[in-house]
Amino acid sequence: MRAARWQALRLALGTASALGLARFAYGLLIPAMRDVLGWSLAEAGVMSAANGLGYLVGALVAPVVQRRIGIAATFRWGMVLTAVTLAATAVGGDYPALLIARAAAGVAGALVFITGGVIAARLATGMSSSMPIVVYFAGTGLGIVFSGAIIPALGDRWQLAWAGLSVAATLAALASWSAARTDEDEDAPAGAAGRARMHPLWRTALAYVLFATGYITYITFLSAYLVDRHAPVAQVTLTWTVLGLAVAAAPALWSRPITHWPGGRALTVLLALLAGAAALALVSSASPVVLASAVVYGATFMSVPAAVTALIKAHTPPADWTATLAAFTVLFAAGQTAGPWLAGLLADHFSTDATLAWTAILCAVAALIASRSRPSATPRPSVIKTDA
Repeated sequence: MRAARWQALRLALGTASALGLARFAYGLLIPAMRDVLGWSLAEAGVMSAANGLGYLVGALVAPVVQRRIGIAATFRWGMVLTAVTLAATAVGGDYPALLIARAAAGVAGALVFITGGVIAARLATGMSSSMPIVVYFAGTGLGIVFSGAIIPALGDRWQLAWAGLSVAATLAALASWSAARTDEDEDAPAGAAGRARMHPLWRTALAYVLFATGYITYITFLSAYLVDRHAPVAQVTLTWTVLGLAVAAAPALWSRPITHWPGGRALTVLLALLAGAAALALVSSASPVVLASAVVYGATFMSVPAAVTALIKAHTPPADWTATLAAFTVLFAAGQTAGPWLAGLLADHFSTDATLAWTAILCAVAALIASRSRPSATPRPSVIKTDA
């Protein structure tokens, strides 16, 4: 049991790197990159959308790559690719080159996210607990805390910040290397990735798309929202650090509900809390209010993928976990590709308040849909191939 927990903790460096460093840290860098490179908020949103598009491509190819080289190898080399793409982002300020680098980081992130989630699900099966799943996704908080500790203090030196993130991602790849293992024979590539069984979970899938389209805008534009209101660097740093610490604390709050609450109840509560947290930040930009918003948001948003992964684990055969999780990740990637760009357009026409309102509304609708979700206990025979 102790060995499995230690493996889950080291595996969590996957989400710390692929999500905390390679995706969410960009939100802290938007003010500096916008000022130095002369971007609009829509252009900043397109950069985030490029990352989401790469994530979509990575989700599509993940089952194929996993069949060729195995689950563990896909995770490990996805971690390496993440570090490389972060280094590439630090090279220059050419907009097309940055788009390519951000897209490549998205591809790598999807490979890590999916295969790490499958390994965590197998650990959870052995322990009869969702703890490894929740811990895996909560690792994102480590990346967010690290980003919040170094990026605001660097001011407009955004290239140095990306270089620092690359170094951190390299260390994470090394530390998590041996954690990416399963009980399967790894002398040969893993077997077929199975089929994506979507019918029993279609309402969950719809709620997940809305969540993906909404949640990413809060993370992407929160620092811009604070900077536009002349928040001091100390407040931005504190807010981001508190957000990351709340993510890291999520397993203590959500492992038991995700494991024991029936159907989509945990998912519904999580989405409702996210909507409320985003709406709270709209009330006031005063530090206590924003910190309260960040605490609630951080403690819940990465538990949504954990809850969805637990539902997939509970309602699909083990042989189909990779393909089903990949299919959900495709939907997730599509949502988070469109979300920042659309929210950025709204922010350019109105203000950064629009990005928080966007998150609150979409997560509230997703909670309503999830509340009506009743996954069937036995997977239906109808399937969708993700490798066609």
